[in-house]
Amino acid sequence: MRTMVPHPHPALFISGLISELKLAVPWGHIAAKAWGSHQAAPVLCLHGWLNNANSFDRLIPLLPKDFHYVAMDFGGHGLSSHYSQGFPYYHQNFVSEVRRVAAALKWNRFSLLGHSFGGTVGGMFSCIFPEMVDKLILLDALPVVLDTNEMDNLLTYKRRAIEHVLQVEASRKPAQVVSPEEMLQ
Repeated sequence: MRTMVPHPHPALFISGLISELKLAVPWGHIAAKAWGSHQAAPVLCLHGWLNNANSFDRLIPLLPKDFHYVAMDFGGHGLSSHYSQGFPYYHQNFVSEVRRVAAALKWNRFSLLGHSFGGTVGGMFSCIFPEMVDKLILLDALPVVLDTNEMDNLLTYKRRAIEHVLQVEASRKPAQVVSPEEMLQ
């Protein structure tokens, strides 16, 4: 379990922290925390660089209670697994993580609340998968700026790349162990 950040006013803590999640990914898992009813409109909270889902512990109690908030830890942050050795931490990878989390939660449409680096990732996700994003809320973040001449090609390319990786992973059969004799045959 995570340790809650001490707060001078315990009454402000949301009593609705319903669960801590571990969502399977090829390199391990993505950790997340959830508040509110599963039936409420979903909001995915994205933390800043070198931070984690706990950065939303003080904010979520102050937000409207009629939403389902999920704050994820990006790969290599908080309680999420680190990437495999040699695998770089690029913005594109974090955008893919947002897509993976949405798929794991079976969310077709949701709002994004991004702080700092998380706002940049949320903005990129919103450009690549606009049909999935209801609202984009940026805290201490700049909107994504793309060259309009290349925007359509770039976004189509990035979208296809993410979807292709997810399809390949989904179609893989579990590794099968065979004897040396079976391999020779």
